[in-house]
Amino acid sequence: MELLLVTGDLEAARTGDRFALERVLGQSRQNLRRYAEFHCIVNDVEDAVQESLLLVSRKLRDLRELECFTSWLFRIVKRECNRLKRGRKLLTGQEIPECILPIVYPESNEYRQDVAAALESLPAHYREIILLRDLEGLTVEEMSTQLGLSREAVKSRLHRARVMAREYLSS
Repeated sequence: MELLLVTGDLEAARTGDRFALERVLGQSRQNLRRYAEFHCIVNDVEDAVQESLLLVSRKLRDLRELECFTSWLFRIVKRECNRLKRGRKLLTGQEIPECILPIVYPESNEYRQDVAAALESLPAHYREIILLRDLEGLTVEEMSTQLGLSREAVKSRLHRARVMAREYLSS
């Protein structure tokens, strides 16, 4: 962050100029976000930045040396990231990994075999309703007409079929 660009605004913000404070916070936001991305868990980045900017807006008058503004700002963000990590650890009771691992999906062929086995395990009337809806893309009304069932019966049967398939896939 270029301190030279905001020195005049910093002094004005420190004396209570609301518009100067908005400019300082606006200019600082992107740099804080980038910094927080390295020190926070992905889901906490925006919260850390928001809390930090709020604290800066309240405490800027207490800053003794304007030259220290940048380092002071980054220390606040880092402290906020650490606070959020501690809070998450207390809530979950687990250590939070520093990096978020990507979700690993099964190979498409393996996935297809599992889905096919789940469909085969369903009774014929449940298998038919899932295939009509998810494979052929029919609406509830179209399925209702084709199967000779009420709209509510189609929705109920589809729900039961999906629950049974989900249970099969999760076991």
